[in-house]
Amino acid sequence: MTFQSINPLDGAVLAEFPVWNAAQLEAVLTQAAAAIPGWTITPLPERCRLMRQAAQYLRDHRDVLARIITLEMGKLIKEARAEIDKCALACDYYAEQGPVFLADEVIASDAGKSYVAYQPLGTVLAVMPWNFPFWQVFRFAAPALVAGNTGVLKHASNVPQCAQAIERVFGESGFPPGVFRTLMISAAQVEQVIAGPHIHAVTLTGSEAAGRKVAAVAGAHLKKSVLELGGSDAFIVLEDADLELVVSNAVASRFLNAGQSCIAAKRFIVVDAIADMFVARFKAAVEHLKPGDPLDESTTLAPMARADLRDELHQQVADSIRQGAVVVTGCAPLPGAGAYYQASILDHVATGQRAFDEELFGPVAIVIRARDQEDALHIANGSRFGLGGSVWTRDSARGEDLARRVEAGACFVNGMVKSDPRLPFGGIKASGYGRELSYHGLREFVNAKTIWIR
Repeated sequence: MTFQSINPLDGAVLAEFPVWNAAQLEAVLTQAAAAIPGWTITPLPERCRLMRQAAQYLRDHRDVLARIITLEMGKLIKEARAEIDKCALACDYYAEQGPVFLADEVIASDAGKSYVAYQPLGTVLAVMPWNFPFWQVFRFAAPALVAGNTGVLKHASNVPQCAQAIERVFGESGFPPGVFRTLMISAAQVEQVIAGPHIHAVTLTGSEAAGRKVAAVAGAHLKKSVLELGGSDAFIVLEDADLELVVSNAVASRFLNAGQSCIAAKRFIVVDAIADMFVARFKAAVEHLKPGDPLDESTTLAPMARADLRDELHQQVADSIRQGAVVVTGCAPLPGAGAYYQASILDHVATGQRAFDEELFGPVAIVIRARDQEDALHIANGSRFGLGGSVWTRDSARGEDLARRVEAGACFVNGMVKSDPRLPFGGIKASGYGRELSYHGLREFVNAKTIWIR
């Protein structure tokens, strides 16, 4: 069995990598475990210095790393460069804030002295997806490694070159051998890795189904897990919204990364009073998106990562149309080579249609019409997902009040939902549990140990 790196532009096989056997896997897991004692006692300022070096390495090799991303999963080259920049930002952030987040927390009690010490757990396994192949990894690795953990990565099978490049970032930045390793293993091998003695915690970003499996295995072995799963983010447009601002952000929120993002706006919930105007302006903007080679700076719509994902998306769209959704624009694969799908809008989407009930992971926007603000909130909270959401209104106080009532891990008012190293990131309901980023993310994989002294 091999992993294939396939260019979504034309389906060409770029490289192949053999899947590891049991002996190869055990050797690397043993190396990561052996690195724990030395890495744990490495002074925090030194761990932070190495993380700054990783940030600099990312910046120095930005164009090379971005090109790997684009060739392997199809992201626009300008988006790939921005992804590398964001990884560098996260490394610098945790290098700077690590000493603050990991400082002993003194707490008054009946002791002469008592405090909480934040200490590493051991080796963290990360099971990561292909859609942001560097960022998803660094948002776990930067805090986990600064905290003194070692990390091992099981990346998505279609981005093996990205996986190996990430290991090189840490290795060539001076991190000791074994502190961060990539595991070239199949999904079928993940359960035995979690169950084995070398792993102390696991983080997964991926589908709801994958999350349930990983959580079950981790729970059975009493190992901490953090899950960031699917999303069906609501983009609520009220009657007093600035439509020019709304439409520009709607296009970016839905079609960034060819719509292949957990926190992309998935459901455009628009009050009836302005729904027709919104749809007309949204259609005009979407039809300006230009598909093409993602390495070409003028391209504004990338291919999807794989042809099978495009075909699955089209089946969801076709079924939804049969169930009553109305085509505004697009809604078909593009002819020719590559995993391209038209930039698409479906209107009058309603319950009972696949587009309403399921996550559409690709360049398809769905419009759901609401009677008023309360109906929009009811629709937004009716999803089993709860990752992110946004509210659009000229009245920021009104927007803030509504944002507090949206059932999600994050809600933005008059802004596109995004992740930021300074802010906690994660979901509720079927979108998972736990948090990444900020100090919340760093403290997911530490032992908050009470120290009590008479």
